[in-house]
Amino acid sequence: MYINSDIHTRQTKKGFFNFIQMNMRQKTLFYICFSTLLLLSVLITGNLVTEGDLRVNFVDKNFQPSIDHIYGTDWFGRDMFLRTLKGLSLSIIIGALSTLGSGIIALLLGTAAAIGGKRIDSCINWLIDVIMGVPMLIFLILISFIFGKGPQGIIIGMILTHWTYLARVIRAEVLQLKSNQYVIASRSLGKSNGYIVLHHILPHVYPQFLVGLILMFPHTILHEASLTFLGFGLSPHEPGIGVILSESLNYLSTGQWWIALMPGLSLLIIVRLFDILGENVQALYNPYKAHE
Repeated sequence: MYINSDIHTRQTKKGFFNFIQMNMRQKTLFYICFSTLLLLSVLITGNLVTEGDLRVNFVDKNFQPSIDHIYGTDWFGRDMFLRTLKGLSLSIIIGALSTLGSGIIALLLGTAAAIGGKRIDSCINWLIDVIMGVPMLIFLILISFIFGKGPQGIIIGMILTHWTYLARVIRAEVLQLKSNQYVIASRSLGKSNGYIVLHHILPHVYPQFLVGLILMFPHTILHEASLTFLGFGLSPHEPGIGVILSESLNYLSTGQWWIALMPGLSLLIIVRLFDILGENVQALYNPYKAHE
């Protein structure tokens, strides 16, 4: 019995030290697999949660975290773990759609600014300065209010405001690629701008674009929760993380700390995970750190 326990302990320590000794590429692949598995798990389980699972049950109200309810229950007896899963799945869907739409705008406008000439470049840079000159949260509130709040208002607002930083990165990358010899040779052979962009520029911009999307994703989730928390996002009857955090403020003074802590901590874990993932992917594409 003691021998088996000792062998198990050694295997555990060996696996832990093997993870510590992994290089940057191996750790990045691990984070990618873990993040994908976590997202799929939250999406699938969150979508499987029905209104019946979130029904009111006053017999179980205000329970602290336990084995039966790992996140506790709220003032209506609803399981906070199931509510958190439902809210996170909704936030992930909204964040993914917003990130994809904003990334496409950044790719198109960033490339157009670098390829289209001085006038187009000036117009796009002016538009970027205007959007970045207004505080992000105020801009999001105005756009969300114009489009009727709800998921559609949040998605449209974040698509129209989150593309600026990535567009500047892509513009700088394309300007650098334009001076390469293979691009100059292709242009001297009579190739059009469209051909050069598709075959010589976009394949080299892809790493920056991918890293930008990964780093943009947690920001969209946080901004969705912030808008909903302030009352300009999802409606109160929808199980969003912002709704849960907003409602929990009325009950923190009564000692129900778990209602805000557990959903907020779950959101923080997902956001931090993708920040780490973006940093590792960026280092992976860096030629000076790719083999660390």
